[in-house]
Formats: sequence, structure tokens, C-alpha cells
Amino acid sequence: QVQLVESGGGLVQAGGSLRLSCAASGRTFSTISMGWFRQAPGKDRMFVARIKGGNALYYADSVKGRFTISRDYAKNTVYLQMNSLKPEDTAVYYCAASQGPASSFAADFEAWGQGTQVTVSS
Repeated sequence: QVQLVESGGGLVQAGGSLRLSCAASGRTFSTISMGWFRQAPGKDRMFVARIKGGNALYYADSVKGRFTISRDYAKNTVYLQMNSLKPEDTAVYYCAASQGPASSFAADFEAWGQGTQVTVSS
């Protein structure tokens, strides 16, 4: 079982940047896929980015070119660097882990963090 703890959310003006962190413990970190999802009020949880291994990266079209996912094996941590933030990026961001094949579907991820709020003001 993997335990996940997110941090790094906050309030930022449009055009600004934030970096989210997700610290993982439990099962071998290097063998699992890690993903970021977000959920705005009244909306479904949406895929943002995923990483499997060190370089198998995939992004939602809405964040491509602005967000970067990465992982630090020594720290068992995955990051989401968010640049050029827009008000529509406002949501609770969740870190997730999957032992299966790389996926962009929330249902394929077995472990979830508690979420961290990101608010982008216009």
C-alpha cells in the first residue's frame, strides 16, 4: 500500500507559478506510475499529468507546455511544476499512484493523497 501526502498549494495571481510535491511511502516507489489530477467545485476529477519510470510523461492538453511532472527517486517524491497559471487552473489537486499500466483514468489509480488547494486569481 502506498501512502501519499501532497503539499505546495496556495493562492497565486494569473501568470504565476507554483510547485506541488507528493511524498510517497510504502511500496517500491520506482515501480509505480504517479499521476496528478484536479477537481474544481461542481466538476469531475480530471487528469492533469502522469509519469511512469523516469521519462514516460503524459499531459492533458489543457496544461501541456505550462506544467511539468517529475520525480525524485532518492526522496520518493513526485512534483508538478505549474507555470503561466490561469484562473481556470483553480482546483484541488490530487496526487495518485498506480501499480498497473500507465493510465489517465482516475479509476486506475489505487492510492490517493488528501489533496491540496490551488487558487489562481485574475
